[in-house]
Amino acid sequence: MAADSLVDLAAIEAAREVIAGRVHRTPLLSSTAAATVVARAGRARLGDDRLYLKAEHLQKTGSFKARGMTARVAALSPDERRRGIITVSAGNAAQGYAYAGAALGVPVTVVMPAAAVRSKADAAAGYGARVVLEGEVMTETFAALERIRAEEDLVFCHPFDDREVIAGHGSAGLEILEDLPDVDVVVVAIGGGGLISGVAGALKERRPGIRLYGVEPIGSDAVTQARAAGQPVRIQPTSVADGLNAPFAGELTLAMVNRYVDDVVLIDDATILAGVRFALERMKQVLEPAGATALAATLFGRIPIRDGERVAVMLSGGNVEVTRLGELIERAAPLPS
Repeated sequence: MAADSLVDLAAIEAAREVIAGRVHRTPLLSSTAAATVVARAGRARLGDDRLYLKAEHLQKTGSFKARGMTARVAALSPDERRRGIITVSAGNAAQGYAYAGAALGVPVTVVMPAAAVRSKADAAAGYGARVVLEGEVMTETFAALERIRAEEDLVFCHPFDDREVIAGHGSAGLEILEDLPDVDVVVVAIGGGGLISGVAGALKERRPGIRLYGVEPIGSDAVTQARAAGQPVRIQPTSVADGLNAPFAGELTLAMVNRYVDDVVLIDDATILAGVRFALERMKQVLEPAGATALAATLFGRIPIRDGERVAVMLSGGNVEVTRLGELIERAAPLPS
């Protein structure tokens, strides 16, 4: 994909203006306890003796998705708004589109896997969306989406591979740079790649020297496989981080990652769950597994960090099913010692 086809800084800045007042400007938290663990694991002392954390789990709907989905719905034509939109999601994109539709007066249908996290499905319905649970695997869920879209003449809004969605997500990157102008390293979890595409585009276009690292679960590595193949490939994701279980990377998100992201690392589910446990025990923050994935990779020394560098990690979501917290924490790996 040509460079001029990518989502540029001007588009990200414009999207930020569109969504202003409809989403939160989330805080940049910090943790000295996390910095101590990072030093043990990677043997690098972080700048300011703390790890910085972009709190998107405190965003509207409990994840970053409200940013991009609000930008996408705001870009609909009057005819598209009248017809209504349809999307597919494991949960967080469903809530993001449901919230955006309610805020902007657009009917929303979300198609989710039959085994979707119940609290996420209930939340999407709570925002006013029609929720359809169908499909044992994501290919069946996508087939259900296509059937309903064709039958009802709905407008398909992609959960991640979309210019407005990526631009809206990029607003989080602009906020990181405003709150931590001398940031050296930013770490972001990857599902379909929409968040890291927007954040990386915003940061690298403003400050090319910043290093961007993506993190995928071993059982849900659509972007890693796409980079190896040179094109998107379909996978059957199996990670505990359901918010990252995209069945493929998008063409646009793959191009954005190839252009702006320095590297993508893989971690296993037990490591991800150690991030959930650390956030709860030491930071007093409730994260879902997807929201703790970037944190976990950083805590376990999987991100190359030099002494004195300032590091910001994206906490991308907090929509965990609370009845499963005990089980998830029990499965967590021990922290580096």
